[in-house]
Amino acid sequence: MAREPLTLRVFALILAAGTGARTAALGLNRILDRKIDRENPRTRERELASGKMGLGEGWMVTLSGVFVYLGSAWLISPKCLVWSPLPLTIFLVYPLLKRITMWAHLGVGAALAMGPLGAWFAVNLSFSDFLPIALLCSFTFFWVAGFDIIYATLDEDFDRRAGLNSLPSRLGRANALTVSRLMHVLAFALLCGLYWTTLRGLVAAAILTAIGAVLFWEHRRVDDVELAFFKINAALGFVILGFVAVGITGIAP
Repeated sequence: MAREPLTLRVFALILAAGTGARTAALGLNRILDRKIDRENPRTRERELASGKMGLGEGWMVTLSGVFVYLGSAWLISPKCLVWSPLPLTIFLVYPLLKRITMWAHLGVGAALAMGPLGAWFAVNLSFSDFLPIALLCSFTFFWVAGFDIIYATLDEDFDRRAGLNSLPSRLGRANALTVSRLMHVLAFALLCGLYWTTLRGLVAAAILTAIGAVLFWEHRRVDDVELAFFKINAALGFVILGFVAVGITGIAP
């Protein structure tokens, strides 16, 4: 089925919606976790936890993000506005999951998987030809959940003392990292599936190989969470964007 061309207007509105949604998600996370953050030595200097920002200010920032997100969705299409509560619901639920399940990392994966799904729907305005975006969203889900487990190893001892749930605090660091590796293997397999079903070209194949190598390197450096989580994953996001962009342009008309 032929897709509508991506216009500059829609592209700008997608970026605005993503910025608003991310602001809302982070704001809700900080508001809901402010008491926990205050007790955790690693997070006690965050704005709400430390008192540098008041709770009212936090809500203002969060609601501003919601307003930008909903307004951008409406300007793209009323159809987008109809579906817009779904990501907001996930943003509200996932910070609470650590209180009830050690699989709270999946909530973070689901939240970030809404990004590619929302952008895809903003362009297509339908759920037809769903396989490519299903593969990309599933990749994002397992990729993000996997590296959130790595990040959670920083709070293993605190989470255990505070009675919070995470894979490191419940299964131990080694077992949790094994789950993370399995999630990243599955994520890479889904990305391979996206290449074989939708994308084309030797350049895209080379980038795909590089993505696999970077994921492998990340797990070789999990002892340095600053490098593995903040630097390698930040760079990997741009590499994945390049992989999809190059792969799309390599499709024969």
